[in-house]
Amino acid sequence: MASKIALITGATGLLGREVFTAFEKAGWTVTGTGFSRASGDILKVDLTSEDEINAALQRVKVDSNPDGSRALNVTATEAFTKACSARNIFLLYISTDYVFSGKEGQAPYPATAETGPTNLYGELKLAGEEVVVNETAHSRNGAILRVPVLYGPVSDQLGNKESAVNVLMDQLWMAQEKGKIVKMDDWSIRYPTLTSDVGRVCKDVCLKYISTEKQEERLAMPQKLQFTAEERFTKYEICQVFAEILGLPLAGLMAHKQGNDPNAAVQRPYDCHLSTGELQSLGIDVSCQDFRTWWRWRLGAFKK
Repeated sequence: MASKIALITGATGLLGREVFTAFEKAGWTVTGTGFSRASGDILKVDLTSEDEINAALQRVKVDSNPDGSRALNVTATEAFTKACSARNIFLLYISTDYVFSGKEGQAPYPATAETGPTNLYGELKLAGEEVVVNETAHSRNGAILRVPVLYGPVSDQLGNKESAVNVLMDQLWMAQEKGKIVKMDDWSIRYPTLTSDVGRVCKDVCLKYISTEKQEERLAMPQKLQFTAEERFTKYEICQVFAEILGLPLAGLMAHKQGNDPNAAVQRPYDCHLSTGELQSLGIDVSCQDFRTWWRWRLGAFKK
């Protein structure tokens, strides 16, 4: 097979760094793009600029701001997908479990389940999905990979706030302050997934699709894929794990068990658990790192 080339957008971010590393370790020629944190070998590319997207592809030869978010998740995705399609480049679009409503009793969601995002982020990622699916429907030169909340090594620049899981460590330490009470959600269920596991799956998916050369076989492959860890936690339960590892008390942490107000205009997702059936049908390894084990390693908390 010819030399394999990958362009990783957002390569300076929490997940992007691990995706970049997974492809690099597998022997691919990898180019990463970033924007505000781009430096060194990372290309600085404005994904809202079609000219910069085309320039990046040519080089490798291969919510507080709704308008800006739409430009990045929809407009940029459309330009990027069209540019990849014109060059016969396979595109893997990372999406979220928040494209589903997460209503009680509906999970786990197969990839083909009816969507129903309840927040702007989910709406915009779903709109990006539709762009990729429509543009690559007749070639299968693109696919969607939905993932849940992520954790992993964070950057020195952003620290724990780079991950919605890692940042709970800061909340736990805040709860150690005298007289401080930190309210923590103990209702909504999450499936924290390690970024390096997602990176491995991204690499395996890309290899599977580009290695399928017969058009009829490629067209039979699913456009929507999902990957998740299977361990389930509320935010409060994640803090319990951190406290256990570090030997910290939980007195300053208050479990908030209240669910949705049925009369509220916006309903929070309760459980957006994803089914990995499509990945398994392709023979993709969906195993995941044990949550507690990784955090014990990360925090250096091993019993002698």
